[in-house]
Amino acid sequence: MLIKQLLSLLSCTLTIASVCLCRCSIMSSLSVLPPECLLQPFPVPQRLMLGPGPSNVPARIIAAGAQPMLGHLHAETIEIMNQVKSGIQYAFQTRNRVTLAVSGPGHAAMECAIFNSLEPGESILIAVNGIWGERAAEIAERIGTDSNVRTVAKPEAEDKLDKLDKYRPVVFFLTHGESSTGVVHPIDGIGDLCHKYNCLFLVDSVAALGGTPICMDEQGIDIMYTGSQKVLNAPPGTAPISFSERACQKIFNRRTKPISYFLDMSWLANYWGCDDKPVRAYHHTGPVSSFYGLRESLAILAETGLENSWKRHKEVAEYFHKGLEEMGLKLFVQEKKARLPTVTTIVAPPGYDWREITGYIMKTFNIEISGGLGPSAGMVLRVGLMGCNSSKANVDKVLEALADALKHCHKSRV
Repeated sequence: MLIKQLLSLLSCTLTIASVCLCRCSIMSSLSVLPPECLLQPFPVPQRLMLGPGPSNVPARIIAAGAQPMLGHLHAETIEIMNQVKSGIQYAFQTRNRVTLAVSGPGHAAMECAIFNSLEPGESILIAVNGIWGERAAEIAERIGTDSNVRTVAKPEAEDKLDKLDKYRPVVFFLTHGESSTGVVHPIDGIGDLCHKYNCLFLVDSVAALGGTPICMDEQGIDIMYTGSQKVLNAPPGTAPISFSERACQKIFNRRTKPISYFLDMSWLANYWGCDDKPVRAYHHTGPVSSFYGLRESLAILAETGLENSWKRHKEVAEYFHKGLEEMGLKLFVQEKKARLPTVTTIVAPPGYDWREITGYIMKTFNIEISGGLGPSAGMVLRVGLMGCNSSKANVDKVLEALADALKHCHKSRV
């Protein structure tokens, strides 16, 4: 009798639930409806990306990123990561075992480098020669070392020597290619100088790597990173980084854990197979499709050859600079040796609104160029010629666009 009552009660309950489901299907209780904008495809325009980054992505790299998805720890994914590591070692000219790609843009690599190499109470010296030195200082301050973040603005070697001797920092930060000002800074000798004072030499090469010579091991660089979206022509989202044995001794013998779990090198080194452990532990789900693209971009660089890439960027930049000067435009960086081959800064033409110039070129020619950033904001136009975009044909296009813009944009007489 009891069993029959329970079965009857269950039947009634299922009937009520069925009625409720039917009502929900007829009268939706959802207050937010599917957005109309997502019910149709978005037409992405095709543009010539000649700003300071990201640059255009070649069809070969796009195709690589569209390959079938794999698990982030599948054997094939691990092999791709190993090949990416080898490609980074070639691009950086290093044999460092702890070499990998951070899952994130160049900013993530900057944080990874600073958060792992610096502990609370330790001192860092930062060469502030543009916005990226300013960013590095802000990141270092977040560790809780505000009073120990020192900056130097002068590029002269004797000034660095004075500050290294005075503050005895554990890290010295320098931006190799400062994309906000268009300056490439010399590296030779700085590594030896840092090591004399038991200081790690940290280099940001986001806007320069592949476009101008740099050899990590030979030049005594302890930590170096770059981004995928500049000369490498891959989509933004992966950031190659490498640590010397000297740097590894520091970061793997910390008193405290890095403030970021996601960027903790004790985890990342294992995830990338850099710590000689037999098993790679799960840390995060890596951007597998982005690894495909990064591998292909490094393959293109290997096929081209680093020295050929450096030579092409130099020749194309000089061709561009000559064309600008023939138009009567002035280059922001006067010293030829100090000009970054990948990003050219042009003094904003007097009397013009730089925003109108960049807007006109985008609207009329479908070409992106940019204004200044940070200390150069409002002062310059910036043109990037990186990787596949570094060609004399593209120079001719942007020179034509600039000349046309100067004819049609409003010029103040004041």
